[in-house]
Amino acid sequence: MLESVGVEPSDEEAYRALLSAPGCGVRELADRLGRDEQEVVATIGRLEKLGLLTSTSDDPVRLLPTRPDVAVDALVAVRRAELDRVRAEARVLLTELSTQEQYRPENLVEVIVGQEAIAARFAQLLKGTDHQLLVLDRPPYAAQASESDSTVRGLLGDGVVVHGIYSPDSLDIPGGVDEAYSAADAGETSRVHPQVPMKLAVFDRKIALLPLSVDQLVDSALVVHPCALLDALIEMFWLLWDQAVPVVPAAKADPTDARLMTLLAAGFKDDAIARQLALSSRTVGRRVAELMETLGARTRFQAGIQAQRRHLLED
Repeated sequence: MLESVGVEPSDEEAYRALLSAPGCGVRELADRLGRDEQEVVATIGRLEKLGLLTSTSDDPVRLLPTRPDVAVDALVAVRRAELDRVRAEARVLLTELSTQEQYRPENLVEVIVGQEAIAARFAQLLKGTDHQLLVLDRPPYAAQASESDSTVRGLLGDGVVVHGIYSPDSLDIPGGVDEAYSAADAGETSRVHPQVPMKLAVFDRKIALLPLSVDQLVDSALVVHPCALLDALIEMFWLLWDQAVPVVPAAKADPTDARLMTLLAAGFKDDAIARQLALSSRTVGRRVAELMETLGARTRFQAGIQAQRRHLLED
């Protein structure tokens, strides 16, 4: 189990034996393991270096194992720091490539084929995100999104800034609005736009993932590395962001009216709003008419925009 954090299997066996008999001596540990005493002395040295045990000054020496949760957390932190250094060094190595080589097409865009390969690449990119994640969200979806949702929640917990723009179709699926509100409660800053042109994820402004097809769930996707195309995708995201309205309205608005105004601004029809708010279409129609009159709007979309301008909808 501990091999992934730098502990050899034979050393882990010794550590586990110490957990069962804390305070034992070198000879007793050697007997428990069925090993030569000199071999066990070398194992103890490696475990001490890793912070997994402490030798007392008694005579004979007693061996005290470090609590597993404390020890493993420290080893994970060390390994994470090592990986961060490797990642930083890789960025430095990239600058050693000639400019012509850096911008060869095959170095700028990857084509990923197969749903499993796409899901694995997406998970890899998510886990490597340290600062910011930008997402354009629209159907169709892969069969299982729960694992990536859980990873995004973990990123939010680690302080990563997540901005999401949802399409109306994303919110119209069963549980869509509740899921968007749940993501907002976890710390995501999310908005809705009536015309989200594609699915997109941008990781730390360094790399982007997008499907090759907009309207169909296909088995191929693009990974875009730093280049003019990546810059354009990021610029497109922020242009859409400026036009979009918040999914979660201001707390000062009536909860039902707040959701209604958000759905109006996203272009939802009465039947769709009624489903989301668990109201009758007649009730929704009447409430929309009252809001339009209150806001001085001639159209439903104007009502949503006016609500935003009056700060009834804000992040």
